[in-house]
Amino acid sequence: MSQNPTSTRLVPAERLSAVTSLIAEGAVFEGNFHTTRDQGIKVDGLLKGNITFETGGTLHVGATGVVENTRLEADYVFIEGKVTGTVIARKALEITGSATLLGDASYDELIDMHPRARVRGKIEYRGDIDAVQN
Repeated sequence: MSQNPTSTRLVPAERLSAVTSLIAEGAVFEGNFHTTRDQGIKVDGLLKGNITFETGGTLHVGATGVVENTRLEADYVFIEGKVTGTVIARKALEITGSATLLGDASYDELIDMHPRARVRGKIEYRGDIDAVQN
């Protein structure tokens, strides 16, 4: 990953480097991506459809990535590009300064949103609101 200057704060680097599927820049994919395995997908092109990891999973929407009219669900969601739809992050949701999110997002554990991120929708914490934080 030496060519990729991506720097994360919450999504572990080993999760991003273990991505098993790629929708490349310039490519268009229409359809749904679904797996029961703990894998990863990076979207640098255009995706029109849902992405669901039943357990585990890492979703990385790269800076050139566009995901439209969709529902995304994974343990780790890292957004640098544009997402239109619903996002569910079971462990960590990270929205960078180059990201645009048009839709609702929910997370169970951790969130990091850059001050320059553009979000139009609600962000909701799904965990135990009364739990003691470390």
